[in-house]
Amino acid sequence: MAGTGGPVFDAQRRQHMATAFLVGGNHYHKVRPGYPQESLSWLEDSSPRPVHDAVDIGAGTGKYTQLLAQRQWSITAVDPSADMLAQLAADLPAATTMVGTAESLELSAESMDLAVVAQAWHWCDPLAASTEIARVLRPGGVLGLVWNQLDVGLPWVHRLARIMHAGDVHKPDFRPTIGPEFTAAEAQETHWAQQLTPEGIMELTKSRSYYLKANEQVRDKVMSNLRWYLFEHLGHTPGEAMELPYTSQTWRATKR
Repeated sequence: MAGTGGPVFDAQRRQHMATAFLVGGNHYHKVRPGYPQESLSWLEDSSPRPVHDAVDIGAGTGKYTQLLAQRQWSITAVDPSADMLAQLAADLPAATTMVGTAESLELSAESMDLAVVAQAWHWCDPLAASTEIARVLRPGGVLGLVWNQLDVGLPWVHRLARIMHAGDVHKPDFRPTIGPEFTAAEAQETHWAQQLTPEGIMELTKSRSYYLKANEQVRDKVMSNLRWYLFEHLGHTPGEAMELPYTSQTWRATKR
């Protein structure tokens, strides 16, 4: 789409797809993977001062917040979904939760040492979010952007990702858009695997935005294709323990 129509369309589609996660916190929490400890350690190592206050933006049910909670920090979790935050609060009662977005944070200026956005930056307006996050970070504060992605370098995982419509796997030249309030971002990758069953992969698929926004006919087709691929083509058996390989990509930038 030419002219200004493209960005407007992209923003509208982003907002539409993001509404898929306003409900369903319990299911999301059960099936989505966590994050490797190396991601947070790398972010913490880049902080020019000890971290005391951290905010998880787009926290969802607290998959990354669980890493933050292992530190002796004051933790705030922000998400547009009250349903998701209710699940987070049940598991991490010490964390402060608030409904909000990266573009509009009900936080005081220069109140945070670390801001993390895990599996959510693609739902944000990156420039508006950068400005708002820079406002709440103290000088030298660190912004961390994290993505769990299926390790599509493995042929069987690459085909699985296509069947699942896991379209958020970054190209090799990917760099996240971050506003001028921050230094140039640098990246780290961690390879790891989620322990689950073939049925678990099917449930994981049901937590993705493509499936959540699809009609019943499309959903049935996705599940049918997964059953064929996992059980007939790959030869897995129901309930079999298996590993789903991931690459966690963590980007960090420092407030100027």
